[in-house]
Amino acid sequence: MNLVELRQVVVGYHHEPLLPAIDLALAPGAFLGVVGPNGSGKTTIIRTMLGLNQPLSGSIVFPARRRPRFGYVPQRASVDLTFPLTAFEVTLMGRYGLIGPGRQPKARDHERARTALTDVGCDDLSGRPFHALSGGQRQRVLVARALASEPEILVLDEPTTGMDLPSERAMLDLVSSFTSRQIAVVMVSHQLGAVSDYALELALVPGPGQHVEIGSRKEILTSARLTRIYGRPIAVRSVDGHAVIFVEHECDTGPVEKV
Repeated sequence: MNLVELRQVVVGYHHEPLLPAIDLALAPGAFLGVVGPNGSGKTTIIRTMLGLNQPLSGSIVFPARRRPRFGYVPQRASVDLTFPLTAFEVTLMGRYGLIGPGRQPKARDHERARTALTDVGCDDLSGRPFHALSGGQRQRVLVARALASEPEILVLDEPTTGMDLPSERAMLDLVSSFTSRQIAVVMVSHQLGAVSDYALELALVPGPGQHVEIGSRKEILTSARLTRIYGRPIAVRSVDGHAVIFVEHECDTGPVEKV
């Protein structure tokens, strides 16, 4: 049974549609990559799924007749670093939605927060100030905060922005491991190469006013489709069983540039 379904959902702002109607379903253990150029509408789709934006039309359906628990990891640029909180205290914030207003965290909540930090490999950072952590460490702590909420759907908005390649791969390895727990993962990224080896399904968002194309990696990652959307010659090749995406230089027979 699916956790959530978007049925002919139109997203937008101030009664102005941004994208045509979207049909989308998420099952337990799914890994959906929401990809496309900057400003195409990717974040608007997930904000609507999370209930932060109301759809202009269509319906968001929960087949189990209850809203699944969402864990949300926002873009790092949107995180306020002025509060003097430790990594543990930031992680414990993920429990507040389960504790309820006006109540104090109990031993079980502290235990869940510690477990979440261990799950992301940051248990040794528990007492460190959040603002003093590196960018990659902060991102892992934000993932721990989302995990502490015991999510059925984990939504991440550009979680690898600003990371070097080893850190990016480590983050993606971590995120993809959660699907084995039957957590559905939705990850927004403008970097096709960052998700092409991980997401089981892709939602390609070409840009405002254009239809979102949803399918398996094999269906979505084609040279013809990506060239049409990005407006530049793009090649998709298989190297040792992995999809590698290149931007080809026109009028150039030399090496291609990986993106």
